[in-house]
Amino acid sequence: MFFALLFRLKYINRWGLMRSFRTENVSEHSLEVAIIAHALAEIGVAYFDKTYNPAQIALKAIYHDVSEIFTGDLPSPIKYYTDEMKKSYKTIEHEADINLLSKLPEDLRTSYADIILHDESSDGEEYKLIKAADKLCAYIKCVEEISSGNHEFTKAGEDIYKTLDITDLVEVKYFIENFLPYFNNTIDEI
Repeated sequence: MFFALLFRLKYINRWGLMRSFRTENVSEHSLEVAIIAHALAEIGVAYFDKTYNPAQIALKAIYHDVSEIFTGDLPSPIKYYTDEMKKSYKTIEHEADINLLSKLPEDLRTSYADIILHDESSDGEEYKLIKAADKLCAYIKCVEEISSGNHEFTKAGEDIYKTLDITDLVEVKYFIENFLPYFNNTIDEI
């Protein structure tokens, strides 16, 4: 049941409150977050003497939104409306993750729990990288939509960029300076 449920992530669309030129689903979003999280970890190791395990971070990023199999993609303005709502939704996500893990044979649950259950306090920098990758992917989605003439994403893009701009993660700053500008380019310009 576990794997069949995971493959249903492709049916859960993101950006439910926004008119999108191109629909994005949770499955493709998870891959993109894994790619960026892996890149951030590799940047940290290569340029900033960090001791990340990039493969492990990429793996956790793949699974970062699996609770949405049960919850759907709750729009950020709702999810983060108040601290109480944010806390309640974290509890709901955790319970959804536990429910998903219960669909595995018992012998596999511990290994998958280590990948799926994210704890901000114990995962520390690793968790921050995955969250930053998630934000970068949201910003890239905004850039793509705006480049296609969809100004519905302008305010969201500005707000997300402000969050990224004040990060203390040097890996994110490096990615923004060295890689992010190319997302505005056409295939011929790249």
